[in-house]
Order: sequence, then structure tokens, then C-alpha cells
Amino acid sequence: MTATLTQRYIAAAIDSLPPASQDDVRAELEASIADAVEARIDHGEQPVEAERAALNELGDPAILAAGYADRPLHLIGPRYYPTWWRLLKLLLVVVPLCVLGAVALGKTLAADGTGEIIGHSIVAALSTAVHLCFWVTLVFVVLERTGAGLPEWNVDNLPEAPESSAGRVNLIASLAFLSLAVGALLWDQSIGFIRVAGGSVPVLNPGLWPWSMAGFLALLAAEAAFAVVLFLRRGWSIALAVANTVISALFTGLVLTLLASDQLANPEFLALVTQRSGEADLVRIIGVVVAFSVLVIGVWDMVDGWRKAAREHR
Repeated sequence: MTATLTQRYIAAAIDSLPPASQDDVRAELEASIADAVEARIDHGEQPVEAERAALNELGDPAILAAGYADRPLHLIGPRYYPTWWRLLKLLLVVVPLCVLGAVALGKTLAADGTGEIIGHSIVAALSTAVHLCFWVTLVFVVLERTGAGLPEWNVDNLPEAPESSAGRVNLIASLAFLSLAVGALLWDQSIGFIRVAGGSVPVLNPGLWPWSMAGFLALLAAEAAFAVVLFLRRGWSIALAVANTVISALFTGLVLTLLASDQLANPEFLALVTQRSGEADLVRIIGVVVAFSVLVIGVWDMVDGWRKAAREHR
């Protein structure tokens, strides 16, 4: 005997329900569908058309069954979505970049080729991003399905108001740091941080004087002038972000150029390091670490400047 549309609909609706509740839901649906069909027939519809219209009005039986079972049909619901999105954005900004830098540093220290360094670093960062999306989402799906609770939101969860980076304290800190940097450069060349046999061994190459060192001092002076202008203006702008990018790019480029040409560090200091450590490869490792550190700091300074300018613009 061929099953009617109503029988097929009810079978589809109760198929995913627990066996203990199937009979009750079946009886409830049979009664409600029968009432709906009868009401349509009383209004002049034919029985076949009335049955089809009543079932169409009920909608997808899977959605109906989810309502009976109190089972969500979304991957992550509104209760968990904001927390999931905030956490995922934070992790995707921080973790893949850290992985990319760590892999690139490791491959560089291993003296791999440029193509291999770039390829492995990008693949590792992308793989990390994919894993983050999958596992973080999976955790929140499990929380959604099991009904595990997150801490209730209250006003203590409000983010702190963004502080201006153009205040007096920031100006004093910037000028103090730049003064220390100038003092360190002059101290290294005149008195020296390394004392050997009653004499001093400069860390930086004495050959940097006068032109390269003048470039360093000019860039430090530009940083000081930038800090003063930022303070007087009381906020970032697109022009200041451009100026910050130019200064950071020039400083980073100067350091990396001198490192690549073996002109930054004092050869006598490097020979002393090799002699004391007994590791001939130590100088190259230090150079790679310094280069990565300068590059990361320079890029972060540029990105941070544009981020603050965008925030001020908004």
C-alpha cells in the first residue's frame, strides 16, 4: 500500500527523534495535520490539494523535528558567536604571523635558500590559520551542542577606552628612549661597552663614522621631531602615518643594508666573540637574529602607525 503524503511527512519528521518521544510527536502531528486539512476542505479546497497545502505550510520536516528535539540547526548560535569571532580574529592576527616568523628564522639559520624559506614559511602560516579556524570552531560547536555555558557577560567585560598615543607621557618616554639611543652610540665609539686588556672594543664598526653614523643620528632626530609633532597635533593623521612609515623604512633599510654588507658590527668585536665562544657560526646566527628583530620591529612600527591613524580617522 502506497503511503500518503501525511504518512511520509510524519515519518520524515520523527525519524531523527529519540524513540521514546516518537509516538507522542506522531500523534500530535497526525491531529494537527488532520485539523489543518479539514479546515481547508471546509473552505472549499479539494482533499488532495488541502493535504498538500497543509504540509507545505508546516515546512521542512527536519526543521520541525529540530524544534521538537530542541536541537539547534546552526553551526554557532548568537549566544556563542561574538566570543567565537573575537577569539578567532585575535588568534588569526597573532599566531600565523608568529609561526611565519619562527619558520623563516629557523630556515634562515639553517642556511636554506630564499625560495625554500619563503615557501615553507607561507605554507606553515596558512596551515596554522586553517587549523585555528577548524579547531576553534569545533570547540564552540561542541559547546553549542552540549549546552555548556560560557561566563555571563557583564560590564566588567567592556574593553578599555583606547588611550591616545600623543600624550605627554608618551612624548617624554619617546624622547628619553631616543636620548638613550644617541648616548649609547656615542658611548660605544668613545668609551666602549666592551673592555679587553685595558682597552675598549666598540660593538659597532668605527668605519660607520662619519656618514653612516650621521644617517643614524639624523633618523633618531627625525623620530624625536615626529614625537613632538604628534604631541602638538594631539593625534594621528594620514600624513603622520606616512612620515612614520618613511622614517621606519629608512632606519630598517639602513640597518639591514649594513648587516648584509658586513659593515654594521666591528670586525674586532666579531673576532672576539668567535674566539671566546669557540663557535665559528655564532656570528652568522647573531646577525640573522638581529636582522629579523630589526625587520619585525620596523614592520610593526609601520603597521601600528597606520592602525592608529585609521582609528583616529574613524
